[in-house]
Amino acid sequence: MTLPEPIPGLVIRYAYLWGDAHRRGQEEGLKDRPCAVILVTTNQEGERIVTVLPVTHSPPADPSLAVELPPATKRRLALDNERSWVILTEANRFTWPGPDLRFARPGDLGSVAYGELPGVLFKEIKTKLLRALEARRVGLVPRTE
Repeated sequence: MTLPEPIPGLVIRYAYLWGDAHRRGQEEGLKDRPCAVILVTTNQEGERIVTVLPVTHSPPADPSLAVELPPATKRRLALDNERSWVILTEANRFTWPGPDLRFARPGDLGSVAYGELPGVLFKEIKTKLLRALEARRVGLVPRTE
């Protein structure tokens, strides 16, 4: 498997753990899904720490706390045709690469990445996420090994 450099804007396939499931004591994500890398940092040990936002088909309860992926972006990333949103109310943080990465396309052992979000779309996600963070509307689920 080829592991891409984790960069902000990269869309990866990941076993995302929702915050409500984490609060119930669950440690593993039940469904692999596309996730957008929003932040990459390095800790004192030199490990890359990646923060991802989930992509879901479920319409957001509050549209100001999500960004819809345009159909053209979904096609370019080879995602399905259903409407999808990047959710801004929660994120997972993990050490790259971590055990929860999945192959982006069934049968293709080439990569865990679908591709990158367009710069304008990533900027919109980042701007709305910063607003949500300022309003304390974002939860973080730290993942374990």
